[in-house]
Amino acid sequence: MSSKAWKNRQQNDPYVKKAREEGYRARAAYKLIELDERDQLLGRARRVVDLGAAPGSWSQVARRRLPQQATVIALDILPMEPIEGVEIIQGDFREQPALDQLEAALQGGKVDLVLSDMAPNISGIGPADQARSIHLAELALAFARDWLDFSGKLVVKVFQGAGFDDLLTEFRRTFRTVRIRKPKASRAESREVYLVGEGLKAGG
Repeated sequence: MSSKAWKNRQQNDPYVKKAREEGYRARAAYKLIELDERDQLLGRARRVVDLGAAPGSWSQVARRRLPQQATVIALDILPMEPIEGVEIIQGDFREQPALDQLEAALQGGKVDLVLSDMAPNISGIGPADQARSIHLAELALAFARDWLDFSGKLVVKVFQGAGFDDLLTEFRRTFRTVRIRKPKASRAESREVYLVGEGLKAGG
């Protein structure tokens, strides 16, 4: 897409306009809002980890919808502007220093909700981009297996294509309930969907 076409699409996008009006950093906020309203993701959550959180719109939604005493931790390799009431860890969640900071922030407790709206940097080479998307989703699933409470939930963005069915099988091995969602704020032409897993199976 040309920069001019992208700019026109942004200017005409109702979610972009709404995000500006309501103080969200990205239109992606409305994807999580719809997912929360459909699947009650945030209602009972007291510890939330947002993986690949930059620029922070999902963490903003979580913070606004959770009680003050709930913990929201945003992790990203990129620097992020502060969000009041959100603990931000800059680092790679695949590496020990970031995990050490996370463990300290959680004070030994498990997580009720893991969020991942991560997407790879698009190269334009379809198979390679798809493989990277699946890999990020697999990393989020592995993270959730280590950190989620047994009643917890995981939300992961993934693109439909090669590897999707295998990933879905892994989700179903891991969680008692698995749903596939495509929020209205996802662009119609996008292959992105969200997998929502709930309730870790024993040994999952």
